[in-house]
Amino acid sequence: MKKTNVNQTDRSAFKRLYVEELRDIYNSENQLTKTLPKMVKAATSGELSQGFRDHLEETKGHIERLDEIFSALGENPDGKKCKGMEGLVEEAQEMIEDRGFRSDVLDSALISAAQRVEHYEIAAYRSVRKFAHILGEIEASSLLVKTLGEEEETDQKLTELAETVNSKAAGSI
Repeated sequence: MKKTNVNQTDRSAFKRLYVEELRDIYNSENQLTKTLPKMVKAATSGELSQGFRDHLEETKGHIERLDEIFSALGENPDGKKCKGMEGLVEEAQEMIEDRGFRSDVLDSALISAAQRVEHYEIAAYRSVRKFAHILGEIEASSLLVKTLGEEEETDQKLTELAETVNSKAAGSI
């Protein structure tokens, strides 16, 4: 890793940013653990429902990894509300509650909502992984890379499933 001439005040401020971003992600993942069961229940496609169940289990693992990072940093993970995820969760909830959608169209809406969540998480994990790397937090960086890979894999699975579900929804109009 290339060392730069950063004074201690700058480094401290950057580390505070890193911790605050980790807290944001932590809250985001916890919000998601409350929303995914609703998405499981709302999905009519068995494959989509199972995908949401699988991602719920992965999300619990993401929280465990974040707990490890916070423990290593000697920091508390609580104290931040992720407003971005709050908005995405609210939009997903609106889709679930909209009784005007046929079941196949609802599945398309759920995939759309889920992919917005995944893209948000991917962006967040890419940023904090880079922050960890810059700060020399090698173990944290490794844990964040693993989570980032899982988020990207989930997004890819949703993209593949969307092709089938969206075609079905559009073809039955």
